[in-house]
Amino acid sequence: MAKTRREFTPEFKREAVALLESSGRSQLQIAAELGIQPSMLRQWRTVLMEGLPPKRPAGLPGPAPTSLVASPSDQAAEIARLRRELDRTRMERDVLKKATGIVTQMPR
Repeated sequence: MAKTRREFTPEFKREAVALLESSGRSQLQIAAELGIQPSMLRQWRTVLMEGLPPKRPAGLPGPAPTSLVASPSDQAAEIARLRRELDRTRMERDVLKKATGIVTQMPR
């Protein structure tokens, strides 16, 4: 059986590199959590930091490389989406806190 090559979106690559930069954890830990090879994460970071086009092995067909840097409007949309997600997560957390309090007060 032939292995299929996994492809990752530019957004996933940006978020993976941002996680690496902001978390303070090792490259090996982040790569293991994401289910990727550390060398992939290292390459993505290099591409983002230096603005180099991503490498593709010779002879492999595929789409033309896309820029990993988002436009300001894309960044604003992403920030808005993340804020909505954060608000929803906070609401879910508060509901779970209340439910935990109710369950622990119930007589057995």
